[in-house]
Amino acid sequence: MLKRFFCFIFILFMTNPGFSKTISGDWHNDLRSLFLKNNAIIYTINMRTFNAKDTNKNELIDGSEESGNFINAIERLDSLSNMGINTLHVLPINKIGKVKAHGTAGSLYALTSFTEINPQLISNKSSLSPIAQAKRFVKECHNRNIRVIIDLPSCGGYDMYLESPNLFVKDNDNNPIIPLDWSDVRILSPNGDLLNAHKQFIDMAINIGFDGIRADVARLKPKAFWEELIKYAREKDPEFLFLAEASEKWTEPISNKAPNTGVIELFDAGFDGYLGSYFTLKNISSGKELISLVEKDLKTFKKYNNEKSVIGSFSTHDEVSPIQISGANFSKMIIWLNSTLPLNSYYVDGFDSGDTYIYPWANKYAKSSKTDDGYYFIHNGKIDIFNFSRRPGGDDYTIQEEFILANKFKNYYATALSGAKFVPLKTSNPKIFSYARVLNNGTIVVIGNLDFNHDRLVTVKVPKFKPDKYKITNLRVHRTVKNEYLKGKIKSFMNPGDIQVLLIKNLVF
Repeated sequence: MLKRFFCFIFILFMTNPGFSKTISGDWHNDLRSLFLKNNAIIYTINMRTFNAKDTNKNELIDGSEESGNFINAIERLDSLSNMGINTLHVLPINKIGKVKAHGTAGSLYALTSFTEINPQLISNKSSLSPIAQAKRFVKECHNRNIRVIIDLPSCGGYDMYLESPNLFVKDNDNNPIIPLDWSDVRILSPNGDLLNAHKQFIDMAINIGFDGIRADVARLKPKAFWEELIKYAREKDPEFLFLAEASEKWTEPISNKAPNTGVIELFDAGFDGYLGSYFTLKNISSGKELISLVEKDLKTFKKYNNEKSVIGSFSTHDEVSPIQISGANFSKMIIWLNSTLPLNSYYVDGFDSGDTYIYPWANKYAKSSKTDDGYYFIHNGKIDIFNFSRRPGGDDYTIQEEFILANKFKNYYATALSGAKFVPLKTSNPKIFSYARVLNNGTIVVIGNLDFNHDRLVTVKVPKFKPDKYKITNLRVHRTVKNEYLKGKIKSFMNPGDIQVLLIKNLVF
């Protein structure tokens, strides 16, 4: 079985000239086009930990150990390219605060400058300036055909408030407002000064070579604010992507003193895509609920002539590791949903090998700190954005195999999938979801069991299907399927949390 797996990987390598290729000459940004075709495979990294050198294996970067930075990050790019990643989402790289901070390094989202690079991300082994080091990293990404999205924080650190109080929303007592339980940041006021600061950020981002932004908590700025900023950016680079951290599930205002801009308004302002609501998968108990999320997005995008899209936000840096929720099968289900649904694949550093993001020193007292917080603050089970910690990564190689295979599949079928119909398929069991992606010369049928504790029997109705007429290929080549193929239907025995991906050659409906 393992031999079959690697044979399939080899075939995809050899027959897909767009995979893992090196680009020569000037880079031409194509991220918006890639994203709107649902062909982006996005990998989120925290530069501070991405290639951290934890030589003493205590899961902290201490003493003379080197934390992640723009220069040593380059060492990992070939690996990402070989795993099928074509887009990076880099968490904030701006200078961050030390006052009223979280963690011994400070939250990446406690912004103190829109134009200064976080000195924690700069290699002291390089003579290049901070901006030049960032440019070098992005150029090396582009050389490997990897686009780069940079994160735009939505709030400011307390240090920034002390320096520029005019940029912040105030309460009735003229104090800056803490958003929800994010006690290390304060809400920025979407006034003219802030808009100008955002334009300076765009100037810096485009100068470095970034291909787009992910706007953190985009609803904290009004539609008019985003309209002007997006227009400003697009005049400089028409392919510059704007991805909103937004979901129709988030309706409660963060503050009655701040905007609460809805998803449709953000789309109208010019955003190309959004987070969506796929992070609710952990709470979804029926196949119908999952299918309805997809159909709702497709209906919305159709109103915009399909010039909008969404990421597979099943597991983000704000979400607990799938391993902790429902084990390795949950990660594998996410991988294949990302690769077969009409959306852009989205993963977090460490997901591909099953990191639990459990740190033995979490929330314990630290002997030293770069901030005024003397404890290793952490969000349990989530990638660390507060301390100088180890490089993310687990040891589940079965997840990694699935990850590589699914990404290669998506890259190989990129053109066909971008135009493929999404067709929900009827199932006899409410815990089972099924859908088809109808290609020009075949159909991909996906069947998944949302019950992670029990086996399930199911019958899936497949239009025009005749088992003696069509060749069926199990794309999860190292996973045996227990199916009975009948006229117009597939009967399947599904293990807990299992997912099947079947290619039925020449079946079109």
